[in-house]
Amino acid sequence: MNKLVLEKSFYFLFTYFLLSCSSKSDPGDGAPPPPPPPPVTYEWVFGSTPVWTDEFSTDGAPDASKWGYDIGGNGWGNNELQYYTDGLNASINGGILKITAKKESYSGKLYTSARMITKNKADWLYGSFEIKAKLPKGRGTWPAIWMLPTESVYGVWPNSGEIDIMEHVGYDLNNVHFTLHANAFYGGNGKGSAKVIATATDDFHLYRLDWAPYGIRGYFDNEKVFEYTNPNSGYASWPYDKKFHMLLNIAVGGTWGGAQGVDDSVFPATMEIDYVRVYPFTR
Repeated sequence: MNKLVLEKSFYFLFTYFLLSCSSKSDPGDGAPPPPPPPPVTYEWVFGSTPVWTDEFSTDGAPDASKWGYDIGGNGWGNNELQYYTDGLNASINGGILKITAKKESYSGKLYTSARMITKNKADWLYGSFEIKAKLPKGRGTWPAIWMLPTESVYGVWPNSGEIDIMEHVGYDLNNVHFTLHANAFYGGNGKGSAKVIATATDDFHLYRLDWAPYGIRGYFDNEKVFEYTNPNSGYASWPYDKKFHMLLNIAVGGTWGGAQGVDDSVFPATMEIDYVRVYPFTR
């Protein structure tokens, strides 16, 4: 075999070797696939300056430019016993808003109270909501700090959602609840959490909602007690993409609040609010 033939044979063998090695390292030929991308990390960032606040710094009636009232005694879907008045049961004194439920006859009911609302005065889509409050004591009281949709785009309750930042029933002293309601989970099956705050009815505590496009978190005294991630599966499980407004109230009795009856000796019963502050969602 002459030198030229040897050189050609070596060249073809070397080329075959390189091609063989290259084909073995091809990811499509049995090599492990590349690792998946890391999960998305959300930042939960809110502005440091409130976009809306009520410090309740002026004695007298609540600011009518910020608060209205739900009025009536129709049971409010929960067989509640009170009549909600047009501001007669809400006042500010010494920098504190006081919502007071009373044992008194009014418009066919045996109790009165107040249900304050920001509807059409302040409505929000996302944000961080802080409310510093002291809760009333007594069996039959049912105070709440919560949010409802301003327009029921997805239909009547529970389809358009509800966010309960704080609920407390008097027969279960100091056990405070954070709960979400929607078409896919509502009433006793709402998504939420509860925490015993030993001095909830004796001292002021901070109740907070962080609401973003990708989830909702609940905090008591800046301790996270609940988190729900947007499943991106439609309004039935995430109706929280529309504007909501805030409500502050004390119900008397009702399906949950009155499950163990009402102790008339606890009235008047007052929920005190030091402030309400709303911070904007930024990213």
